[in-house]
Amino acid sequence: MIKRNPRGRLKNKPSVKSKKTTDTGGVAFKSKLESYCNRALKEAGLNFTYEGESFVVLNSFMFKGGYYKSTKGNDMMINKTGIKQQQISYTPDFVSHEHKFIIETKGFIPSNHSFPIRMKLFLAFLNNNGMGDYSVFIPKSQKQVDQAIKIITQNIAHG
Repeated sequence: MIKRNPRGRLKNKPSVKSKKTTDTGGVAFKSKLESYCNRALKEAGLNFTYEGESFVVLNSFMFKGGYYKSTKGNDMMINKTGIKQQQISYTPDFVSHEHKFIIETKGFIPSNHSFPIRMKLFLAFLNNNGMGDYSVFIPKSQKQVDQAIKIITQNIAHG
């Protein structure tokens, strides 16, 4: 019989983690796809920052009603009424304000339920903060990184 932990995952099975890699410039990337994207952007002569900017997509707040939630190791819900809810921020992999693009490399994504919600909040943030004309790319392969860079350079050429 397969043993599962309370969240339904197999016990003793490591979660999928990307290998950290370093490019020739000494920058530590979280994945080979990030490293590839960095190199390809540089080869295309595009100005950008790598994880250089975080955006607050939802400010912290106090919920005015009663708030009760279950927590790890407790059978009963805990009263969280009056506790400040933390902000939600998002740090894309690559940002260029000069060329108006944002790239978030994803590669293989195990079940990550927070990313789609965070991305939608980020897209709304861009619209609401004068950045709705930026192009946003979420490539999952080197071929898709190349496609994104081709679109970016075509957009620059056509002004």
